[in-house]
Amino acid sequence: MKYGIAVLSIIAVRKEMSHRSEQISQLLFGETYEILQKQGNWLRIRCSYDNYEGWIDESQYYELNEREYLNISNNDAGIALELVNSAASSHHSVPILAGSSLPFFDGMNFKISREKFIYNGQAIQGEAKNAAIFERIALRYTNAPYLWGGRSPFGIDCSGFTQMVFKFVGIPLLRDAYQQAGQGSVVNFIEEAQPGDLAFFGNEEGRIVHVGIILKDNRIIHASGKVRIDKLDHFGIYHAEQKKYSHSLKIIKRIF
Repeated sequence: MKYGIAVLSIIAVRKEMSHRSEQISQLLFGETYEILQKQGNWLRIRCSYDNYEGWIDESQYYELNEREYLNISNNDAGIALELVNSAASSHHSVPILAGSSLPFFDGMNFKISREKFIYNGQAIQGEAKNAAIFERIALRYTNAPYLWGGRSPFGIDCSGFTQMVFKFVGIPLLRDAYQQAGQGSVVNFIEEAQPGDLAFFGNEEGRIVHVGIILKDNRIIHASGKVRIDKLDHFGIYHAEQKKYSHSLKIIKRIF
């Protein structure tokens, strides 16, 4: 088995072996993966964080040996909190986006293989399962544009948004909304929902197609056109500007 790590700000993970193919997810800086298959100039990978599979361009591959991969996997990384900052080594600098992983972070430095980087932005180290911190992180993404397959503050989809916010508090979520709906425990009534619960929404066929994070005062923050805050009730999400319900509530889950 071969392994890799993202050393670019963002790497597109695609459904098929083409730059024209649908982007189904992204790797952020510092996230690791396994190589499942090589075909031409493309690598089929399994993302270590959520076991999501897809194709990346081989030219964006940075190899880790098994020992390096296991060392990174078995040690807590810092999570970059700034929307964007930079990290610098003796050779180059790279933009670091919110949610990126900083292996072996000590408050200012981190390293990948033998290369050491200095990062002077804010980062979270260890788990931060605190409701106030959780909401503050979610609100940092407000007005981030919607992007199918996106996981960054410069383009993010609904399940990418929930996954990234939960990453900051040390809780791994799966990649897609329907997969996340299988995690946690059911909240039977919306009146029992708490800030941090996930609300899932279905289409006319009943399939889970959307997810958002419940806030206090019957509000929800979610990625729809952009990351926005709307009202939530037992019918679903009410879009005040459009004066109609935009999403139909299916289920509420408590993750922590």
